[in-house]
Amino acid sequence: MSPRILLLRHGQIRANLEQRWHGSTDSPLTWTGRLQARRTNQHLASQPRLAAIYTSPLQRCRHTSHLATQHSKLAPEVVPGLAEMSVGDWEGRNFRELNEQENMITRLNADLRWTPPAGESLSEVAERMQASLIRIASRHTADETVLVVSHGAAMSIALAQLLHNDPRNWMDYHFSNCGLTELHITEPARLGRFNDCAHLAPFG
Repeated sequence: MSPRILLLRHGQIRANLEQRWHGSTDSPLTWTGRLQARRTNQHLASQPRLAAIYTSPLQRCRHTSHLATQHSKLAPEVVPGLAEMSVGDWEGRNFRELNEQENMITRLNADLRWTPPAGESLSEVAERMQASLIRIASRHTADETVLVVSHGAAMSIALAQLLHNDPRNWMDYHFSNCGLTELHITEPARLGRFNDCAHLAPFG
């Protein structure tokens, strides 16, 4: 049996508003992003007690994990494998531009080992995200709930790998800022509520 893993995407950053890919670029939360994280804290305080908190090393996740778990005395543990997918030299560019000028999504899906210049491939992200989540799950019992704070693309790729054994399904999963998703890493993996943003209204 697997613990109940709550996947939480970080709060809003400016690049989200501008529809730019920041990947491994370190970006602070906006005012709205901080408010989203605080609302998440209010929600989590009414839920089963967290056994542990894990976060990507990027500041938008670390800050979100801090604000979203102020009700808890637990210290978040940084897990490098939970970081966002890097698109290397293309970071900071608009999503539409990356697809129209570079054909990025099609190229990523056509060859799982293909990488943007100085970036990561789908298979690389799938492997490190899956390994990180399995390692986290192995540290906890089935009656425990753990919080994992990560990123939209990285978590989409992780779900595609865990649920379909194919990271090319990543476009089927969209995570909103501070949306909550319930995952059980059983055999096979099971998805509970997905991208629940009810606690964020009207900022979700």
